[in-house]
Amino acid sequence: MKKNILFAIGMTALACSCNDFLDREPLDAVPVEKYLLSENDLAAYTAGLYNSLPSHQPGSYNIGVFATDNNSDNQAASSPQTLFVNGENRVAQSGGAWNFSEIRSANYFINRVRPLLEAGELGGNEANNKHYLGEAYFFRAFYYANKLDSLGDFPIIKTTIADNYEAVKQASQRRPRNEVARFIIENLDSAYYFMSNTPPASNRLTKDCAALLKSRVALFEGTWEKYHKGTARVPGGPGWPGAQKDYLKGFTIDIDAEIKYFLGEAKKAAQIVADNYQLYGNYPALFNSNSLSSMPEALLWRAYDAKLTPSVNHFVVGYIQRNGGGNSGYTRSMINTYLMQNGLPIYAAGPDYKGDRTYQDVIDGRDPRLAYNTLVPGDMLTEKAGMTEAIIDGAGYYYRAPITEMDENRCPTGYSIKKGLTTDPSQGPTLPATTACVIFRAAEAYLNYMEADYELNRSLDANSQRYWKAIRERAGMDTDYEKTIRNTDLTKEIDLARYSGNDRVDATLYNIRRERRVELAAEGFRLRDLRRWCALDKMQNYQVEGFNLWAENYKRYATPDAGINGQNFDKALTVIDLKEAGTEGANVSAKSDGDYLLPYRVISSNIAYNGYNWNPNRYLFPIAFDHFRLTTEVEGSGDYTSSPIYQNPGWKIETNSLPEGE
Repeated sequence: MKKNILFAIGMTALACSCNDFLDREPLDAVPVEKYLLSENDLAAYTAGLYNSLPSHQPGSYNIGVFATDNNSDNQAASSPQTLFVNGENRVAQSGGAWNFSEIRSANYFINRVRPLLEAGELGGNEANNKHYLGEAYFFRAFYYANKLDSLGDFPIIKTTIADNYEAVKQASQRRPRNEVARFIIENLDSAYYFMSNTPPASNRLTKDCAALLKSRVALFEGTWEKYHKGTARVPGGPGWPGAQKDYLKGFTIDIDAEIKYFLGEAKKAAQIVADNYQLYGNYPALFNSNSLSSMPEALLWRAYDAKLTPSVNHFVVGYIQRNGGGNSGYTRSMINTYLMQNGLPIYAAGPDYKGDRTYQDVIDGRDPRLAYNTLVPGDMLTEKAGMTEAIIDGAGYYYRAPITEMDENRCPTGYSIKKGLTTDPSQGPTLPATTACVIFRAAEAYLNYMEADYELNRSLDANSQRYWKAIRERAGMDTDYEKTIRNTDLTKEIDLARYSGNDRVDATLYNIRRERRVELAAEGFRLRDLRRWCALDKMQNYQVEGFNLWAENYKRYATPDAGINGQNFDKALTVIDLKEAGTEGANVSAKSDGDYLLPYRVISSNIAYNGYNWNPNRYLFPIAFDHFRLTTEVEGSGDYTSSPIYQNPGWKIETNSLPEGE
């Protein structure tokens, strides 16, 4: 039974097994002691948690999850990513990641349902009830994984907290991040134990989803502790703020043992999934099909149905079909990461690499995933007869990237996103689309295993070798990864991930990171990876680069109506050399800044005009001021040392304050 999931608005469009629940009185009219006693109750409650999973949001006018990597060096939007700009990251007055509402929902279910299940007091099928309990453990782990990613140390709360000051203060005590990560793993072990291989309905999580998430979290924590070791961002490190709290005075940690534990758990969990699922042969079909039911690699995916009332659809396809815009584009750094199809880096390929003067030069002889993921002139956008190579209201064939369009329809870098494109004319360019959205897929487990294995042993075991070859074989690549390693010169790579902190990694580890970057392009993994690898430190005066505009590609923008029939989709290129004029009005960067399009050096008022600059204090996000104010002994005293909460390193307990060093 496939694991597709059809999301609707809230819990109003669930599997038919929940229909009895939907016919009942509103929850606020049901006495608490009568709720969560039946299988249908359990199914409906946990189904309501699924909307927290990443996917194309119904009704949203954007390219969905394919734009998530705009927050990294993989892709760029029209506006810079403020996380990378000095002066743009401040301590908020309220809100932020210090929030417990989702955790509270999972805790309520677990604390009520598990005793009833163990006492045999639940109605319905016992195996199904166990599965729904397993889902609640999964989601509690998922919520905590997001806290670990954003804040690191975090309170571990398993029960409902009484609504009084002392209880809240006690519950606000942060636990070291390694303990939080172990708590997440414990929850995923419980999820794996309770959930079934075949869920009660075809739209639910499975045991293998729990194993995959476990491998992700364990790898995240193991590599975070390894590469942030010796800083205040790891418990017990110099300047770690938790050491100042009495409730953590007795805390000790063997950091090397913790790293080994987490990487070992990542390997074991990843192998469970990798050995259970072969990679699906058609890579693009994972992202442009209406149904993934025939693709076992997709462990969980979101389905859409425009025939429902209200309709459950998205507009991802329309943005790609119209012109390859959607306010996102791949960077030159991302494109250069792709190898040649024979496994050689572009600088080692000799005459086989044609360069990047034209789109065709870029893709010739390259890893087929480059053409799967990136639009090039001549690519069919929509199956409509009689169209030539031009953009005509989104119909026909791709002609040029919309680098000067309005933000919503723009490709800021000149390398348009193709992942997710279907040429079905009924789904674009302005029509609702119903292509499925992958949430968990087995290829990640292959990559997680390889990385954890090498980080542990500095060698690749038989499983890692088999997984790496399988990924390349599915892509249509030469499977000899050792040839790639031998020919890798890290001084010629422009990928931030060739470093961890100030240290250059070895060629094998870099190529494992390279494979991950390429395979998971536009799927929202990159920023988390860069942060756990401590790979952003070299982002200093860093200019985001797009395609080679000024060698040949500028000719495609010679007139506003390039194409046919006078259709005006892009303005003509307007260049004002800001180094000399210092005026506004340009729509592309000047040739005097180099051949490559620099999306943030178009006008001088852009906050990233002089480049991105990383502050290591931003590896962890700050906690908003109000959370300290509300947990002090005397509110308004200005003394926040009595709060059990401690601020993350490099940040002040002061609204609107900048991190240290800015």
